[in-house]
Amino acid sequence: MDGKPLARLGAVIFVAIAVTATAIEMTRQDEPPANSATSMVAPSAPDPLRVGQRRCQRLGEAGARDAECLRVWAESRDRFLGLDRKQPPTAPQAASPATPNDDPITKQTAPVEPSMAGER
Repeated sequence: MDGKPLARLGAVIFVAIAVTATAIEMTRQDEPPANSATSMVAPSAPDPLRVGQRRCQRLGEAGARDAECLRVWAESRDRFLGLDRKQPPTAPQAASPATPNDDPITKQTAPVEPSMAGER
């Protein structure tokens, strides 16, 4: 087969597939949602943390200096991170105390002597 008729055949097949897909999509009927009430969450009692956040939001920059806003933001952060405020944070314990030689920052190194190549 020559190149030109093969290209025409490919174009005709492509158009036929596109028309078929369009016809199928147009005849398809959307199914109504089974229960639209399940998608809506019923409002529960107002969250005092949310109320405090809204108040601090309205304060603007003054909220950064307000002690109550700082407490609300800390509680919100802890809730987001999943931290328990009633339990004091524990510091991680080292397995064994590091000796001064193990610490690369405080380790003393021998002074580097200049190379002889630069003295020629």
